[in-house]
Formats: sequence, C-alpha cells, structure tokens
Amino acid sequence: MAEIVVGPMLRHVSETSATIFVETDHPAEVDINGSIASTFCVGGHHYALVIIEGLLPGSTVEYTVLLDGSRCWPPPDSTMPPSVLRTLGRPGPLRVLFGSCRAAGPHEPPSSLSPTDDPMGGVDSLRAHGLRMLAQTPDEWPQFLLLLGDQVYADQPSPDTLERMRNRSPSDTTPPGMVGGFEEYTWLYKESWRPDVERWVFSVVPSAMIFDDHDMIDDWNISNSWVRDIRRQPWWDEHVIGGLVSYWIYQHLGNLSPAEIRDEGMLSRLCTEMDGLSYLREWARESERFTPVEGGYRFSFARQLGRTRLVVIDCRNGRNLEPDRAMVGAEEWAWIEAQSRLGADHLLLGTSLPVMVPGGLHGFQEWNAALCDGKWGGLIARGSERLRRFLDLEDWPAFDSSLRRLLAMIDDIRTGPESPATISILSGDIHFSFVAEARFDLAETEKQDAKTNSTPSRVYQIVSSPIRNALARRDRNIMRFAVSRTGRRIGGLMTRSIGRSRQQASWTMTHGPEFANEMGVLTIDGRLMHLEIERARLNDDNQTILETVIQTDL
Repeated sequence: MAEIVVGPMLRHVSETSATIFVETDHPAEVDINGSIASTFCVGGHHYALVIIEGLLPGSTVEYTVLLDGSRCWPPPDSTMPPSVLRTLGRPGPLRVLFGSCRAAGPHEPPSSLSPTDDPMGGVDSLRAHGLRMLAQTPDEWPQFLLLLGDQVYADQPSPDTLERMRNRSPSDTTPPGMVGGFEEYTWLYKESWRPDVERWVFSVVPSAMIFDDHDMIDDWNISNSWVRDIRRQPWWDEHVIGGLVSYWIYQHLGNLSPAEIRDEGMLSRLCTEMDGLSYLREWARESERFTPVEGGYRFSFARQLGRTRLVVIDCRNGRNLEPDRAMVGAEEWAWIEAQSRLGADHLLLGTSLPVMVPGGLHGFQEWNAALCDGKWGGLIARGSERLRRFLDLEDWPAFDSSLRRLLAMIDDIRTGPESPATISILSGDIHFSFVAEARFDLAETEKQDAKTNSTPSRVYQIVSSPIRNALARRDRNIMRFAVSRTGRRIGGLMTRSIGRSRQQASWTMTHGPEFANEMGVLTIDGRLMHLEIERARLNDDNQTILETVIQTDL
C-alpha cells in the first residue's frame, strides 16, 4: 500500500480554490475530500498536486488524504490537530509569517550551548511557531507562510545527509560536502519537511517560497566570471540540473495558481510521461543555459491576499550578468512592474536578498561592484572579484542599476493616485533581522501630493533571518561594527570615492539588528499593519519558546 513521504503541504489558496502537494512512495491515486489526482513520476519518485476548486470564501474545511482509497493522512496514531484548509475572504486581520535560512538537523540542541555555539544552528523558529500553534485555535494561526530563501542547504548538508553521501560511486566528481544530482536533493527536502510539527504546520498554513543561493550553491550567479568558472567544473551540470528540477517540484509548483498551472502545461505534460526526469532535465538545462543573460524560465510569482498584494522577485536565476549586471532581466522586470501596480491596501515585495543593507555594508557593496566593473583598472577589478565572492557581496546595492530601477518603481507607486498604505520589502539572507524606513526626496513628494491629493505610502525594508542558522560570534561582531556609526561613515566614504550619485531614497534603520533564530509576523487589518519579530530559544526547563524582539506599527 502506498504511503505519504512528504506532505501533505497546503500551497496556493484563494477564496475558492487550493492546491495540496504530496510525495508518495509508490504510484497512487490521491483523493483529498473528493478531489483526485494521479501521481506523476520523476526519477523514480512519485508526486501529486491535488487541485481543489469550488470552495466557499472564508470557509474552514477539515481534510483527509486517501491513497488508492486507503486513508493515509492524518496517520492513525497522530496527536496533532486535524488538518484544515482555510480559504481567503474571512473577516478579520490577515497574518503573514515569514523568514529565511533554515538549516536542517536534530531539533533539540544541548541546553548548555548558546544558539551560535550549536553546530546545528540553534533552536528552529519555524518549529517554535508550530508548537505555539498547537495550543491555539485555527483563528489564531497565520493564514500565510512566506519562505524567502535557503529552504535547504545543498552546500552545507546535515551530518545525517553527509553520512548518506559517503556511499557515492568512486567516479562521482561532486565535491565532498556538496549535494550531487536530483536524488540527493530529494533527501534534503525529506529531512527538512518531514519532522512531525513542521509537517503539520505545512498541512494547515498555505505557503509560498523562493530560492536563494544555498538552495543551489553559495554565490550562485554572483557574477559573470563566477558563471564561467563554475561551468568548467565537471560536477556542475548534474548539480544545477538536479537543483532546478527538485526546486520546481518541491517549491515552485506550489507557488502557482490552478489557472497558471494549466496555462503553463508542465504538470499536465509530466502526467503523460512514464518518468518525467528526462523532460525536466531538458527544461532545467535550457533554463540554466540562459544565465548570464535573460530568456530563461520565470520563477518570480505573485499572490493576491485579499487587499494585500504580494510580488516575489527571483533575484537568483533571473539575473542578467552581461553586458551590464542586473538582478532581473528586462522582460521579467516588466512583468514585476505590472504585477506591482495592480492596486492594494498594502504591497509586499518579496526578494531573498535585501534591497537596503544597513550601515556601511550598503556603501561597501556599491564600492566593490564599481571596482569589479573596472572603475580603478583591471588589476584591482580581479582582486575585487575575489573579495566579492569571499564576502558574498551581492545584495541589491551591488546591482546599482537594478536598485535604482526598483526604487523608481516604488517611488512612482507610493505617490500614485491610489497608493497603498505601505510598501514593504521582505527579505532574508544576511542572518540578522532589522527594520528600516525609506525617505524619498521631500520636494518631489510635495509636488506629487498636490497632483494626486493622496498620502504617499510609507516604505519599509524588513529583514527576518535566519529561521535556523545563527551567525557565529565573530561574524556577529563584524556585522555590528558594519552597522555602527563608524561603519556607516566608512561606507559613505567608499561610495563617494567611486563618484556614485545619490540614490532616490535614504534609509534609516529603526529597529535592530537582532542576531538570533527568528521569524516575522505581519498582522494586516484594513490599511493598518503591525510587525512582530520573535526569537526562538530554550527556556530554563529546556522547552522551546518564542519571545518578541521587534514590535512596531507600520
């Protein structure tokens, strides 16, 4: 009899429809409350995305999963609350739980270790939220979970995965400590998403997610020269293809609405294949081939959450690295702009990499990017490229034209005739949390106010990172210096030394930095929005708890 391996994961939910993802150990017909899908096969693994339609807005429906007519979820011995599907359209506030950077491994670190001394990265804040949800009613749960990168660590596997990798063929050229092809990627998702509490959370909270570098490899697509260098490695082809294929199945497919899935046609094609691995490998190879120029598959996506608009930007695989560096190619950027201008009470822009990097880090990245581009000559450019890779200098300030284009779009939307109450950039990556508010040119704002008779949107950068991968003490000290007054002055001197003109907005960090395993919760009620960022830790009784470290109205 078939069993569920991963899932069920509640993914895209609207007012009247939902999608639920499962992986099974054998081919099966998957029945969720009468909505049925047959599994498709990829590399000997079996998956299904069940599309459920005709639901009532604002409803809560308990669901079960049958495989070939036999009930497999919830398990007979489950102690978890029932899995429910909650559609959009209910009265009351919307709660969005978000974060990034979640390392897998044993859940309970020794109580004698601080989070930054624990080799597994400390207490898992996603699990901590799940444990709290177990004591709450569904009306108190988050209605949406947004994961902003590094859902798995393909270049930093857990000890258990490393042990499994010891059985590789002697002819395998993949470096030790680096996940190889598709099969080994599947191990990462099972390890990360199967633990009991997290598995239940994914079954009741709709989720969306975007990759960052560690979902593939550190520094992924950081520069054109990096792309050339990595493609010379004999193991890279299998690694990147396995990474893209597994990402599409486990992460991206669930980001899409039922209409988008049907229009795209990839899922229906897979359902006609005996084994769709060859088909997806060719798709992945074509997508990777277009890097470092645009033209590949669009991983950016959008969600409508009532009167809140979410636009998630792929700033990894969608890059255009020649002749000029851009976070996103022109065609995809046009799509992002169109999706961001559809109107909402609140606009959320999700991007794994921060747009505003606090303190001197912002100017340092601008300075390094200019030197890499030859500002001070070829010899310094080569040294600067090595520095860029060593220090991961690749956030939005390192892509000056893309940063200015994004800020121009935000400025135009915030001063438009139907401007949102807030525009918030949600990011991760840098392993500390903070809030910063943007200040645009006042004279221009006053002119726009006179034209539109509207109040400009308030604009924020909110970073919540990591979910579970706390920085070591040395790295925390470096970051603290970078965001200090001295660090800011050094960053400013670096920016002036390359003759960089002033950007459209200045930023003030209002909260943070906070260095711990944390996740943020946005509570949205009409045109009001409240942010709370909570840290996960063990209390004196060795129990996992959450404590608030940042709280503010936006």
